[in-house]
Amino acid sequence: MTDFFLALAISCFGAFFLMPLLLLWARWCALYVVVRERQAVVFELFGKVRQVINAPGLHCPWLAMGPFALLLPIFGKKYVVDLRLNQMYLRSQPVNSEEGAPMGIGVWCEMVVNDPVAYLYKNTDPAGSLRANISNATVRCLSNLKLADMLENRHAMSSVVRQEVSAKSKEWGYDVGSIYVRKVHFRDLGMTTQIEQKVVNRLRQVTAAIQQDGSNRVNVIHSTAERQAAVEFAKAAATRPRIVGAALSHIAQNQMIASALFEVLETQALLKSSQLEVDLVQPGLPIIVSFGDVRPAQISRQAPVSLTEEAKG
Repeated sequence: MTDFFLALAISCFGAFFLMPLLLLWARWCALYVVVRERQAVVFELFGKVRQVINAPGLHCPWLAMGPFALLLPIFGKKYVVDLRLNQMYLRSQPVNSEEGAPMGIGVWCEMVVNDPVAYLYKNTDPAGSLRANISNATVRCLSNLKLADMLENRHAMSSVVRQEVSAKSKEWGYDVGSIYVRKVHFRDLGMTTQIEQKVVNRLRQVTAAIQQDGSNRVNVIHSTAERQAAVEFAKAAATRPRIVGAALSHIAQNQMIASALFEVLETQALLKSSQLEVDLVQPGLPIIVSFGDVRPAQISRQAPVSLTEEAKG
């Protein structure tokens, strides 16, 4: 058991302490180098680039550099360059339109390092230089454009700026990807307020015109409907007398029917009168008595019977 625990302690010490120290010493001596994805390693010795590795994986500089690899830990330098896609946004680049309006343009761009050696040695601050180059190209190429073109043709402006920047960026080891004019705005607050007021007033005018046009259309529809209704009512009013006259003319051809009709109409008119009073007399009772032959005994003293009582009887 003692030997087992002693071996276990030695193994743990070697695995967790000696092996990392050994690998660290091997990397320091440039026995091997690990290159990650989208990464490049540049070895410099005596002011000269000896090797550039941009393929991911495990590499041994001794195979390419030979005996010079022994001098790298003391006299050489190792640079690690990031080859991943980089993005930046330049806010409110000051330009003036052809009409003299102070405008601000926001430019969004993508860039990637395609030449690690040029990136390291041709410019001390390639990212800052590229940013300044994009800003200068934006101001130089987009100034004195018409205001309408600035607000509408962003794709054309982006293409112009990209063509201007790409040639210079390649000298510094950069490959410029997309450059897009993302925002165009007014830098003068007073001008912005005036434009907002004009837009609001114009919207009010357009809204009032739309409402007035709608009211006019509704009035036209109403007047047309009223006119058509009046025409139809007039036709109906003219049709009724014609129909009634034709019917009466046909009835008048038979004198008996005409007399009966007019009697019925006269009776209906009398019955509709509010002052009409009707008394019913029992059958057999004389209604008209001559003044010369009055026989009170023959006259019944019974009161007249109303329509309701007669209906009950």
